[in-house]
Amino acid sequence: MRIAVFDTHAYDERALNEANLARHHALEFFEERLHDKTVELAQGFDAVCPFVNCRLTAPVLQRLAQIGIKLIVLRAAGFNGIDIAAAQSFGICVARVPAYSPEAVAEHCFALLLTLVRKTHRAYNRVREQNFSLDGLEGFNLHGKTFGALGAGRIGQCAMRIARGFGCKLIAYDPYENPQVARDVDFDYVSLDRLLQDADIISLHLPLSDQSHHIIDAAAIERMRRGVVIINTSRGALLDTHAVIDALKTGKIGGVGLDVYEMEEGVFFHDLSNGLLQDDMLARLMIFPNVLITSHQGFLTREALHAIAETTLGNADAFECNETMVNRVTG
Repeated sequence: MRIAVFDTHAYDERALNEANLARHHALEFFEERLHDKTVELAQGFDAVCPFVNCRLTAPVLQRLAQIGIKLIVLRAAGFNGIDIAAAQSFGICVARVPAYSPEAVAEHCFALLLTLVRKTHRAYNRVREQNFSLDGLEGFNLHGKTFGALGAGRIGQCAMRIARGFGCKLIAYDPYENPQVARDVDFDYVSLDRLLQDADIISLHLPLSDQSHHIIDAAAIERMRRGVVIINTSRGALLDTHAVIDALKTGKIGGVGLDVYEMEEGVFFHDLSNGLLQDDMLARLMIFPNVLITSHQGFLTREALHAIAETTLGNADAFECNETMVNRVTG
């Protein structure tokens, strides 16, 4: 199968080429994201492989169908950038990677959290300048704090297991409760309102949908404890960035760790160091000393990249052999 892989970097090529050694797909890699201005690059291919910031709207999907694309193999779990109903209407199959390494994302959540609460990023910069003062570096213990997971799927469960190791009390909100999972991980399901009120740390692990869009808005923040720490390694638009900035200014939010950002398209995954950052909200976030931002790297471990590549090409294998598509996305 001829597959056009979009929005690629060196690590994508390495992982996919390694996974393809036992297969015989023809892979071609494009740095460009797949959208209305780049769709013609898919000419001559059987399938396309987009990433999270590609935009496959109905017109893009219609054009893909016209040039013979039968399959979209996402190398991610989220599919909010694809019009699934339109894809089905044009006869294009969409498959995703529902799980790759939940531990990778959950561990990155705690990399952000520990850096924020112990201020190691600020301490590192001070020591590099031979400033060994401890003034302003006071943090707090995770032990005994209430860790609230917004979303108790695979990644949320991994994050709560890690939090349990630190001695945190665990609560979670999820619209689809699983009592057996709660017993296995040893957490309590609570309402969204209860989680917002009780959690010292709120970690977001929900998929993006109409229901979860801006689930953390001004009204939600108002119900939180003063000094709450929020970590988002899921989807940027779960947070209302304007509301977060306002709450940081007043001290209502004590710290924010972001691996995702609602306007990250065209910014994250790119080197913009030789120009000016045009996103005023992102620039404003970056000036807060209690905000830590990474560029959507929660998935970026060797183990996760290997699992993503294997599942992505495995989906292509299944489609090519007319096998059951267990990872197919339906409307």
